[in-house]
Amino acid sequence: MSTELPLHKRRRVPDAAEQAGIPWLGLLLPSERAQAVAGLIVGDALPGDYVCRVGKPVTYWFGVVEGLLKMSSDNAQGMTMTFTGVPPGGWFGEGTALKREPYRYNIQALRKSVVAGLPVDTFHWLLDHSIGFNRFVMNQLNERLGQFIAAREIDRMNNPDLRVARSLAALFNPVLYPGVGEILRITQQEMAYLVGLSRQRVNEALASLQAQGTIRIEYGGLRVLDLAALRSSAFVGKNSV
Repeated sequence: MSTELPLHKRRRVPDAAEQAGIPWLGLLLPSERAQAVAGLIVGDALPGDYVCRVGKPVTYWFGVVEGLLKMSSDNAQGMTMTFTGVPPGGWFGEGTALKREPYRYNIQALRKSVVAGLPVDTFHWLLDHSIGFNRFVMNQLNERLGQFIAAREIDRMNNPDLRVARSLAALFNPVLYPGVGEILRITQQEMAYLVGLSRQRVNEALASLQAQGTIRIEYGGLRVLDLAALRSSAFVGKNSV
């Protein structure tokens, strides 16, 4: 039996480096930043930890400082549908925080991660007082809408190579995930969890993408060489079905 404390009991005050990994803090005026920092917490999530669960009330707006999370839900038949991964720099749940409604999805750590939380009351205070914060949240909502439309398209794709390409492109969104940069720290097994394919099939798709010059597989991650090609619906992998 695990002796680890639950995630909410592992929370602490973020250090300077962790604050630097929060993209919207730099958009705030000094007084606004002081209000935000006073409420910010971080927690060290272990693989399998739930950051939030379906039906639970919203208490924080969350973001990823380090690591990788998965957003998913279970249907009536008990099958899990994965919506997206959340890599470093990504903040999520602004719609839920705005409406103060229970979560409609699960967020789970795929690996050891540092997760930041802003109290929902502070989130609303910033909406009421900060133009910079409002613009950030508006951009988030706009990009999120596009992301979920794309996720719907990906879910209907029969070409595994294309599914992997488009799923990778979503993880390299510079607006939603500014902490990723050109290299995404992800394993093939983690990618398989997010795409809904076997590890072997993901490996084949990544090899195909590398052969076409769109990515380069590096130790511990993937480097994107041609993001436009990954996003293109014209891409067809050599193993299309």
